[in-house]
Amino acid sequence: MNTAVLGAGSWGTGLAVHLARAGHTVRLWAHELEVVDGVNRSHRNPLFLSDVEIPAGVVATGDLRAAVSAAEAVLLVVPVQFARRVLAGLRGALPAETPLVSASKGIEVATLRRPDEMASDELGLRPGRFVALSGPSFAHEVAAGLPAAAVLAGTDEMVTRHLQEALSGPTFRFYTSTDVVGVELAGALKNVVAIAAGITTGLGLGSSAMAALLTRGLHEITRLGVRMGGRVETFRGLAGMGDLVLTCTGQLSRNRRVGERLGRGEPLDAVLSGREVAEGVPTTGAALALASRAGVEMPIATAVHAILGGRLDPRKALETLMTRELRDEASL
Repeated sequence: MNTAVLGAGSWGTGLAVHLARAGHTVRLWAHELEVVDGVNRSHRNPLFLSDVEIPAGVVATGDLRAAVSAAEAVLLVVPVQFARRVLAGLRGALPAETPLVSASKGIEVATLRRPDEMASDELGLRPGRFVALSGPSFAHEVAAGLPAAAVLAGTDEMVTRHLQEALSGPTFRFYTSTDVVGVELAGALKNVVAIAAGITTGLGLGSSAMAALLTRGLHEITRLGVRMGGRVETFRGLAGMGDLVLTCTGQLSRNRRVGERLGRGEPLDAVLSGREVAEGVPTTGAALALASRAGVEMPIATAVHAILGGRLDPRKALETLMTRELRDEASL
């Protein structure tokens, strides 16, 4: 199958390697010219996953429209805050029935739109052609061929089943879902909790605190996700609990690293100075805006937002969370 991967960061590179390993031809679109040159000349991405050899089946290009011209599946793997610009560049270029698979996790800050909504805005994409890909899968581990599993969520069962069969391989297994809203929100919101988990580690608060945070964090993101139209079972599955556990505890998690450094007292601008994007930082404010609109309380996200904004010391944030009004555990 001819595929296109739009975005050559760590996750885009990891997915391109997996697709080529599964026997597909891959056009990898990169914004950076040095990435295009590195992939095509030496089969290495010099900026992301530079230690991973990229199969010959991956050809990089800096021409967005050329990348998708013959694609039978297009994977969108760019930071969500830049996704609208990329989607606008695809107008008139995306083949008529080619599905768009979004592996981007976040909420657009300016509009509070999810990737499926942005695809509809910019491309007039019918709902069945959009598929959300999310789940507990680190880019480096996928590229290394270590076992992983994720979810493909779409409203057209024929499209998602076809993609499930085409994209699955011996080391990367895909399940299907019809809950696009739940899968997208789970993938976005767990990054906020991951920042909180990193802060917990940076403060040296121990395993009991981490377990409580993950449990209440899952409860919190489920509360908003269900109010926004997602299903409870989605947040208990790979895109919800699975990705939450990985992102909050895995050493390769960018969002967790951001929180850990904040917990140790580093300023946010220094923490965010590298090339890698921590989607949880912009998503925190967007999540709270959605929560306010939906009338949902999100105390963990509120604390993270205050820490990111420099309005609350991490230890004071812990005190605030621990002294909240006592309540029943199961209330949504």
